[in-house]
Amino acid sequence: MKTTRITALAAIGLVAGLSLTACGNDSGKDTSAKGSSASSAPTESASSSASSASGGGSGSGGSTGGRSASSAGGSGKAGSGSTGGGTATSGKVTFCRTADLAIDAVDASPDKTSGRIDVTMVNRGSTTCSATGFPGVDIKDADHTSSPVDRGPAQPRITVLKPGAAAVFDIAYDIDSSGKSLTSPTDILVTPPNETHTVDLKWPAGAKPVKGSYVGVQVYPTHNK
Repeated sequence: MKTTRITALAAIGLVAGLSLTACGNDSGKDTSAKGSSASSAPTESASSSASSASGGGSGSGGSTGGRSASSAGGSGKAGSGSTGGGTATSGKVTFCRTADLAIDAVDASPDKTSGRIDVTMVNRGSTTCSATGFPGVDIKDADHTSSPVDRGPAQPRITVLKPGAAAVFDIAYDIDSSGKSLTSPTDILVTPPNETHTVDLKWPAGAKPVKGSYVGVQVYPTHNK
């Protein structure tokens, strides 16, 4: 009987021990789970906070605002620059147009050996313009040929014409005093500097004959009169 009781008590003790062990394990699992949940919550909160901070720093509002401000500033500057550019451009002196020039040619030979024709260009336009450079010159002959005139050895000078102001350029050649000139000029074709439109001027009355051919004739750059 004692043996039976002892055995029964031992069995009860074993069952109780197993039950306590099981409870202890369940408690550990719960605690671990709770601990895990507790530790994960701050992590999520920190992650969310970091995300919020990141969004605040480079969010579409700030970035767009930055771009808008930059764009507005750029647009303002561009507009201002464009307006300024227009003003600057309007302030620049453009080349004189043939249509705005009154052009005339006269004999200006200084002596009996040096022939010279002065071609005057008057700005009859309403704005200041530039006539700087070499004009284009061709001489028409009685035989209906046209000969281009070479440039003389000179550097162009700044020639700015206000409305009503005049510029002049020279056509120089050697005078033929032998009476055996090979040329019979009738017209001078003049194209102002930096222009493409040409005017036809009559060879000046009283101008002396050209010696030889038109090969030795030279044109010089414009200058203010």
